[in-house]
Amino acid sequence: MPQLSRADTSLVGRWWWSVDRVALMALAVLLGVGYVLALAASPGLSAHITDPRTLAMIKQIIFLLTGGVIMLGLSMLSLRQVKLAALGLGIVFYLLTAFTLLHGTEVDGAKRWLSLPGFTVQPSEFLRPAYIIVTGWCIAESRRTPGFPGRRAAVCVFLATAALLKMQPDIGMTFLFTMVVLSQFYLDGLDMKWLLVAGVLLVLAGLYAFFFISHVHTRVMMFIDPPKGSQAQTALMAFGNGGMFGLGPGEGQVKQFLPDARADFVFAVAGEEFGLFFCAFIIAVFAAIVLRALVRLLAEPNLFVVLAGGGLVIAFGLQAFVNMASSLSLIPTKGMTLPFISYGGSAVLATSIQMGFLLALTRKRHAGDVS
Repeated sequence: MPQLSRADTSLVGRWWWSVDRVALMALAVLLGVGYVLALAASPGLSAHITDPRTLAMIKQIIFLLTGGVIMLGLSMLSLRQVKLAALGLGIVFYLLTAFTLLHGTEVDGAKRWLSLPGFTVQPSEFLRPAYIIVTGWCIAESRRTPGFPGRRAAVCVFLATAALLKMQPDIGMTFLFTMVVLSQFYLDGLDMKWLLVAGVLLVLAGLYAFFFISHVHTRVMMFIDPPKGSQAQTALMAFGNGGMFGLGPGEGQVKQFLPDARADFVFAVAGEEFGLFFCAFIIAVFAAIVLRALVRLLAEPNLFVVLAGGGLVIAFGLQAFVNMASSLSLIPTKGMTLPFISYGGSAVLATSIQMGFLLALTRKRHAGDVS
């Protein structure tokens, strides 16, 4: 395959020399890890193609391949195209998220999914990247256009989204959205006294959730005093069983006992089957993506890129931390997927959109490109 020249002015040529190729390679590695764990969680090669576990493996691999294509396509967008795509995506999936309250499929007391022929969709997953870009756009526009009430608009977008998620309910996603919008206001230079006020409100919201939301109370109490045989204890046993190098692909037993082994506790599956060094490698890849994006944003003169890109990568890193910390019993368990690695089509595709937007935002541009 011929190498692309720096003089190549085609769309692909301009993209290749402007995109963050280090982050792109790290994201490709995560997609590869997701592929490996999809195979590890499948039955033996002798299983029939109609076996539900085999079908689930095939679907996950298709989602990973589709996600990779989506991520590459979105990474070629201009800043203006990113804004318009996020706005359209946000409107559509906000309405679909609201639709789940009326006609959604209820699982464990929450209505977050829409049932379609052959699969289900969680619209709030797709709402996340759009929300982050729209709030960053509003805040940045308040500085770019004097008199434009961008900060108030960002707060209104946040409140409307948080209220919708609370009604599902989806406490984890609400927490993630809250932390992202606070980080964006912080990057914009918000006075520390308002951050302290926000911190106090978060603590009060946490206390309210503990005392008045039953499943939150249950998870916190199980974290403080875990009963024998709980999911958290089983996950920790999986890490112990795996040791330094793991039991081998497909040899782990944790997926036989944990109902959420392929999703919420996929990190425990990785620990049992591939060992400590493989888990450390996964953590290092996530850290490299987050740090690489933050370092790149430090030199970015465009405030919109800083706020939107910073929000996207903070959400990505925070989601990964919550999933892995839950598996290690460092925090109470929370139904939050590990990006690109946990099973689930909505999660994979939504994260692909999120990171495609990030790659588009962090591309090298001419100084005059501020649209």
